[in-house]
Amino acid sequence: MLKRILIAIVILFGLAATGVGALALNANRFIYHPSTAIVAPTLPGVSVEHIRTSDGQTLVAWYSPPQRGGPIFLFFDGNGGRPQIANARWRRIQEGGAGFLAVYYRGYSGSTGAPSEAGLHEDARAGYDWLTAHGYSAQDIVIHGFSLGTGVAVRLAAERPARALILEAPFTSINDVASEHAPMFASSSSIITDSFASRDWIGRVQMPVLVIHGDHDSVVPFDEGEHLFALANEPKQFIRMPGSDHATLVRDGEYDHTWSFLASHPSGAGDGQSRE
Repeated sequence: MLKRILIAIVILFGLAATGVGALALNANRFIYHPSTAIVAPTLPGVSVEHIRTSDGQTLVAWYSPPQRGGPIFLFFDGNGGRPQIANARWRRIQEGGAGFLAVYYRGYSGSTGAPSEAGLHEDARAGYDWLTAHGYSAQDIVIHGFSLGTGVAVRLAAERPARALILEAPFTSINDVASEHAPMFASSSSIITDSFASRDWIGRVQMPVLVIHGDHDSVVPFDEGEHLFALANEPKQFIRMPGSDHATLVRDGEYDHTWSFLASHPSGAGDGQSRE
């Protein structure tokens, strides 16, 4: 999905270069591909929560509490994310004794509003604040982003404390990905203002960082993950998934690496909060 969107943006760039510049103003809208379908979870132990943002939107989030002592993943999905297609992910998290709060961005899956970069960052903060309001300490929370969600996760991790940051198929910025797919795009990256420039934020993250990337990723080039990893502070770990494509990491064993990483970076004493 993201690859088709990047191709559309590159086409817009070509039109702008030939004088149809007004079309370039619509480039940002190609980033987001929301589904407005409202679907109830079918997995046991998963509930639907409604989270209010600071700017008055109401977000749909799927929530599953962890087993006693387990971490909770604050999960941000890709640009076409729908909670009902991620049941394999949710099962693996539950089987590992962890919980999750999967926040669906404004305009997605029953959430109000329309997506934008600024809006998605507000949505991330609202999800984090919901967890802390429900008794989770920073050391309980693992911030986890996939694809577009890595751009949301990195910014949040730069602003809020957590046990760890997990980045699945990340990029340095959407502009950089677009220029890799079409090199002539590099000189006019300002066509995309919602760039989710994680390269500008990753150096401010002060928590363990795990980057997982498939070396056959056909959407976000593998070296994008390598470049972002190089900018991250220690402690950090990079997992190369041989043969994995953009959307096959969960199937190919991503969570085996995730559990090992979290075991090597155990939760600290926390801040004394108790869970509701």
